[in-house]
Amino acid sequence: MNADDILVAIFSFLGMAFTYWFFLMKKEEVVSVTNSVNIIVEGGYSPNAISIPQGKTTKISFTRSDPSGCLEEVVLGDFKIRKFLPLGKKVTIEVTPKKKGDFSFTCGMNMFHGKIKVV
Repeated sequence: MNADDILVAIFSFLGMAFTYWFFLMKKEEVVSVTNSVNIIVEGGYSPNAISIPQGKTTKISFTRSDPSGCLEEVVLGDFKIRKFLPLGKKVTIEVTPKKKGDFSFTCGMNMFHGKIKVV
């Protein structure tokens, strides 16, 4: 093996390690919510993971500041909720989860994702 082969092997290994870390090792930060939470819709959802109590009604407010057409709708499929998000206006959704688990919410095109963790 010459020096070029060794360098290519090292950079390939480093690229694989970085890709694994970036996509699989990142821990999501879950925000604990008691009564209500505000989610900013700007290139995704912030926060994108929330924890809410089982059996208690929680108000989730979405405020869209991103003009992208993809983010103009939020879908909570497990709760059978689909809401239009007008630009710059707050839209509040109330959910009362009956069972524990992880439930997703997405944009209308299913490109951006968030998670509701019911505890």
